[in-house]
Amino acid sequence: MASKSFSQEDFSCPVCFEIFKNPVILTCSHSMCKVCLQKFWETKGSRECPVCRRKSSKSDLPLNRHLKNLCETFQQERSQRDPFCSLHRSELKLFCEDDKQLVCVVCRDSKLHKNHTFSPISEAAFEHKQEELKIKLEPLQKKLDNFKQVKTTSDKTAQHIRVQAQHTERKIKKEFEKLHQFLRDEEAARLAALREEEEQKSQMMKEKIEKMSREISSLSDTTRAIEEEMGADDITFLQVGPMLYLC
Repeated sequence: MASKSFSQEDFSCPVCFEIFKNPVILTCSHSMCKVCLQKFWETKGSRECPVCRRKSSKSDLPLNRHLKNLCETFQQERSQRDPFCSLHRSELKLFCEDDKQLVCVVCRDSKLHKNHTFSPISEAAFEHKQEELKIKLEPLQKKLDNFKQVKTTSDKTAQHIRVQAQHTERKIKKEFEKLHQFLRDEEAARLAALREEEEQKSQMMKEKIEKMSREISSLSDTTRAIEEEMGADDITFLQVGPMLYLC
């Protein structure tokens, strides 16, 4: 962390003595704010280092990105620890939209933040939270929309499957009802044919039994008559029996 290794002097511009703003690095390895260096060159009339006075052969100097990142980290850590401006010891009440840092009222009126846009800390925090929340929520919202779309499609597919299954079930029941009706009709027809056949055969057997009964009755009568004749006395038997028997 920057605050554990450096102090504010390590991040101060040798020209304005404030925290570096877009620091550029010269060929002599010294760094200062880009605006400060340009103003110094305009005032001096020559391109030389404000620290060692060494001439610079380049007018378009590279940005010292490493130092810029360190300064931003240092300012961020300091603002989180201290609610007061390190330069003016005034309460930090504003947020500079251009420099993306907390400032006091004195900073707002200083040349360092001239023509910059400021917001109250609460408003700036709310807006930045909303932006960050939007950035974080946007991909989640897209995923959510995709899941909802997939779910809607799945629900429609499931509904189609249920409707199709119900239709098929009704069709199967209808076909089996037809089959059951056919089997019931076939059962009734066969039972009716069976009863008719039984009635016909029973009638035939009844007539046959009645005929046999008449024959049995006739034979019984004849048998009794013969037995009676056999029981008659000898004279009567000899006079009548043989003639009747022969008849």
